[in-house]
Amino acid sequence: MKATGTDGRKKRYLSTLTVAASMVTLVGLAAAPASASAADCEFSKTLCLYSGENFTGERITLSSLVPGGTCINLDESGWVVPARSAINTHTTSAALFADEDCTGGPNQVSGSSSRASLGDFVTLSVWVAG
Repeated sequence: MKATGTDGRKKRYLSTLTVAASMVTLVGLAAAPASASAADCEFSKTLCLYSGENFTGERITLSSLVPGGTCINLDESGWVVPARSAINTHTTSAALFADEDCTGGPNQVSGSSSRASLGDFVTLSVWVAG
């Protein structure tokens, strides 16, 4: 049976949603334990940002589903506190930016590494590899 009219539009809409959903960046917020360490970013190919130095405080976990990587504006992801430390479990470097849309920087977090202190750098967006 051929889809026409409203049924055809619904199928196209659902197809568009499916494609869009497959390109969405995974983002999660969680409270990190007070004694968090680099092992506490347990996901592979992920950038974990922490609100406190030495991997303490709140945590946001970021990764890209897009093979080439993606830029993430942190405020649009629900992250409104300054990032003070970072863990990158991806083998490719992640980049922290002082402005939205991955401009104004970058401050690099090398692949398979962590930074216990980001100093006074204010991160508004990040680039994560896919």
